[in-house]
Amino acid sequence: MNFELEKPKHLISLASSAVIVTVEVNVWTATKQDKAISNEVTTAKRASADAGKFTQNLLANSPEHKALLNYRQTVYNWLQRCTYDWAGSARLLPTFQIEKFMKELGEHKTAFQALLNDFITKYPSIVSDAAFKQGDMFDRMLYPDPKDILRRFQIKEFISDVPRNDFRTGGIATAIADDLQQHFTRQTKDIVNNVMADASERLMTIAERISSACAEPEYKDDGKSKRKKIYDTTVSQAKEICETLKHFNLTNNSALEDARQQLEAALNGVTTEDLRESAYERRKVKDSVDDMLSKFKPLRTFND
Repeated sequence: MNFELEKPKHLISLASSAVIVTVEVNVWTATKQDKAISNEVTTAKRASADAGKFTQNLLANSPEHKALLNYRQTVYNWLQRCTYDWAGSARLLPTFQIEKFMKELGEHKTAFQALLNDFITKYPSIVSDAAFKQGDMFDRMLYPDPKDILRRFQIKEFISDVPRNDFRTGGIATAIADDLQQHFTRQTKDIVNNVMADASERLMTIAERISSACAEPEYKDDGKSKRKKIYDTTVSQAKEICETLKHFNLTNNSALEDARQQLEAALNGVTTEDLRESAYERRKVKDSVDDMLSKFKPLRTFND
């Protein structure tokens, strides 16, 4: 006898509201463990052979290569900001943001390619410089040809639907089917609650940053005042999280929606320049945001 495992409503909500994305940034780290030098050092120090390892930096911290490595982190930081946890490297992206996501991903690919082109152009001179800096450690065989290097640097994305098919089992006991259903339900509830807890934390964090930026100037001992800087990114990110949660409140949490609406209303028609130039605008925004913060508590995760 077959038992159908029904799809939990939480998963149906996810499947209609988001997609799963994975972004991989592959780079050549240009490092190599040198066993001969490692053995030489441990022997000289009368230490066990596995007490230490020597890692050779083949490019001797070339600025062009470091720029590529750093940009990998830039991409991952961006991915963390615009998506939510799903499983491992797979991330949950609200459906309505797919177009924006793909546009920004394309911009990152273009910037990454520009850095790669610069690195490849200068690669021969970088290797020559490494030969000077590496001294007797230099081994030309450890340096790939430029055409081989190109394959080691790339940004790849994978996009798929949130799985929503029925899970069926054949010829199993009813008790096992019930256990699987309970596990599946707990798992999807956990995912949804963690996503919404993350979203509520982001909302509160950006609201606190807005409040702090709009605070009255601090006065130093010499009587001079110092007002905190108000960045374009702070205001734009606040408006962006409000827009996201307008479409992505998976549990229809009323407290979260009230907080979102209040933050959105506080920033409606307000620009960064307004906040920089007008004490009245800063006070008005701060009072409204502080009122929201006094009422709203971040959502708890499913495991809390």
